[in-house]
Amino acid sequence: MAKSNKPIIWGTFAAGGTLSAFVTPVLILLTLLVALGHTPEMLAYARLHAFAAHWFGKLSLFAVISLSLWGAAHRLRITCYDFGIRADTLVATIVYLVAAFGSVAAIVYLSRI
Repeated sequence: MAKSNKPIIWGTFAAGGTLSAFVTPVLILLTLLVALGHTPEMLAYARLHAFAAHWFGKLSLFAVISLSLWGAAHRLRITCYDFGIRADTLVATIVYLVAAFGSVAAIVYLSRI
């Protein structure tokens, strides 16, 4: 029986999709509150910077960013296939490289905070 990389790809897709489904509505609500001028004290710049500067905050932000990128990459790959783009190897290479680059960029950026 040949080994397959599908569980790795499907695992990141499932984790990214689930995390995005829970986090995105909250981010939209918080963004709307800030846009309307109702910024809760917990979302003050100093507090958010302190959260992002802590190792747990960096790990949490990295998880949200990278899993969302990998979930979106896999969804985009499947969407391209559904639209009739049958160059699956090329599409997979491009979207997963973009997700990997975004994950590395998140590591670099978070390490500078």
